[in-house]
Amino acid sequence: MSVKKDILWRVALVYFGIILFAVVVAGKTMYIQFAEGSMWQEMASRMTIRDITIEPNRGDIYASGNRLLATSMPYYEVRMDLRAAGMTERIFNENIDSLCFALAGMFEGKSAAAWRAELIRARQEWKRFHLIGRRVSFDQLREIRRFPLFRLGQNTGGLIVIQDNQRFQPHGNLASRTIGYTTKGESGNIVGIEGAYDIQLSGVEGLKLMQRISGNAWMPLNDRNEVEPRHGLDVVTTIDIDIQDVATNALLRQLIAHRANHGTAILMEVQTGEIKAIANLERNSRGGYSETYNYALGESTEPGSTFKLMSLLVALEDGYIKLEDSIDTGSGEIYFYDQRIADSRRDGHGRITVQEVFELSSNVGVAKLIDRFYRGREQEFINKLYRMNLNQKTGVEIRGEGRPEIKHPGDRLWSGISLPMMSIGYEVRMTPLQILTFYNAIANEGRMVRPKFVSELRYHGNTVEVFPTRVINPSISSPRAIRSARKMLEGVVESGTAINLRNANYRIAGKTGTAQIANEKYGYIMDSRVSHQASFVGYFPADNPRYSCIVVVNSPSNNVYYGNLVAGPVFREIADKVYSTSLDMHEPLVARRSVDHDPPFSKSGNLNDLETVFAYFGIPALKNGEPAEWVTTTRRDSFVELRGRTIVDEYVPNVVDMTLSDALYLLENRGLVVDARGRGKVNSQSLVPGSLATPGRRIMLEMSIN
Repeated sequence: MSVKKDILWRVALVYFGIILFAVVVAGKTMYIQFAEGSMWQEMASRMTIRDITIEPNRGDIYASGNRLLATSMPYYEVRMDLRAAGMTERIFNENIDSLCFALAGMFEGKSAAAWRAELIRARQEWKRFHLIGRRVSFDQLREIRRFPLFRLGQNTGGLIVIQDNQRFQPHGNLASRTIGYTTKGESGNIVGIEGAYDIQLSGVEGLKLMQRISGNAWMPLNDRNEVEPRHGLDVVTTIDIDIQDVATNALLRQLIAHRANHGTAILMEVQTGEIKAIANLERNSRGGYSETYNYALGESTEPGSTFKLMSLLVALEDGYIKLEDSIDTGSGEIYFYDQRIADSRRDGHGRITVQEVFELSSNVGVAKLIDRFYRGREQEFINKLYRMNLNQKTGVEIRGEGRPEIKHPGDRLWSGISLPMMSIGYEVRMTPLQILTFYNAIANEGRMVRPKFVSELRYHGNTVEVFPTRVINPSISSPRAIRSARKMLEGVVESGTAINLRNANYRIAGKTGTAQIANEKYGYIMDSRVSHQASFVGYFPADNPRYSCIVVVNSPSNNVYYGNLVAGPVFREIADKVYSTSLDMHEPLVARRSVDHDPPFSKSGNLNDLETVFAYFGIPALKNGEPAEWVTTTRRDSFVELRGRTIVDEYVPNVVDMTLSDALYLLENRGLVVDARGRGKVNSQSLVPGSLATPGRRIMLEMSIN
């Protein structure tokens, strides 16, 4: 081969190689452009454009009177970028000492020298997200932004601020477990009202597009948000914070007095089912009490004697018994197979009526009645309990409601003693809220309503949704049986086991309960001791029920465990508070416009004040002598005589027979220093009326009652 041909062959080979490479590059370019184009465009977009989530404000939770129960408070996490682009060695070294001095003053527990060593080490380690402090308040953050180095901005000073809204309950422990709390785990919010209405409270997140610019900074792509955040709805609860305060403190005092393990109290409005107060307190490791678990909603226990109403209502409904029927309770004990059932009274009650069986809470009487009429027909008895919804949850919106347990013949735990034991509240389990719901139905003429914790949802003050009263069972029993049940409940307070709750202002109807607490391993007796649960449940006023209430105290430790003595006083204190603050529960006062007897005694005083009072009560009052601002009163046969009393500015006035308030007004306006002994009206004064009233002189007033 000639040299020329060899050269041409090599040139052609190189040319072919170049052409082939160009074809491959062009092919790859076309493949990337058309086959993988969308993927690379998306990747580029992710590197230069990103979505920023805008968190909405969580809604607030209110009490029934628009008083705040829970709200979001902004807290901040402060971090530092020790390798910020503009933070040169000169800037860092010039500001580090003064910055550390400021940080030591802001955060306790670390000196300026410790801060300096920490930040220098973090800079050497290229820390770009170094923690400075958590739970920093807004006022603290405002001060931190003015610290040396930090005030130079994020790019130079390295300050990074992350906002974290945290829930705050301004009333502390009051109903805190029912209000609930927010969590950030995978299970989300599950506790209390916060959990039940988490979706409504959370709102809807917003979205803003951000674009990367030079300097690795991000700026909004548009002036407006792509998706505007929608803030959460406000939840208005049924809780009355004033009554809640009374319920919590009344329960707390009893728990402390009886060294109990835990307790609960619930107040419900009869017709609507609205929960006005709910307290749950448990003894903690420090010996104090706090809300750690919602016992009212979640603890299902054997109710004891409060279940006797359910048992007797079944027999009343079936027509097997009347209140005036009698039964012999004997010496106060009876055996069903090897199970002894006894009354609290050692020698028994003898022959008593059904009404007295309930009033005296006779275990023997109730067990004998139910056993007599339902032995061999146990399923009939159980079915009636089921028809009264006693085997079903109330269905409240708050999660964690305990399941009621009312077994039936054929159940693996059913035995020959199950019927009499169930009749007195054992071998059944119910929560305090479920028991209260049943008693509330008795007060509500047989209409069982679902307990309600939330009345409405609002958005910026405007009502969005109202939650009506939900009826569980329109009639749990016949009107005849309900009337008998109410009569029994009234008798418990009037002449039965809760007679200590009787008062002259309003009537209470209810039932005491004292139950032994079963331990899962050892039964009812452990370490030679028996634990008890004391309860009282009922409603008031008895003749026109407005509110129902239950109080349960678990494991009182001072050898006093009866429901009327442990739980009853809490019920009474709550009821007294409600009654005293509910004017519509009081009989109206009719003003008297005339008197048909001798006029009353009256203190001397200001003429206008006295005439106003006398006119309101229809008491004749006649003025005698010259008109005067201050008068002396004298009671006559059919009227009160008003005679002017001369008062001169420069002289000591005569304040005898006046009230202390009027006397102070007259004497102190003349510069006199007043000492008073006793109460009532002024009997005598140490300075003679008409003497010169020198400012600073002391005058002693002797009152009519010491």
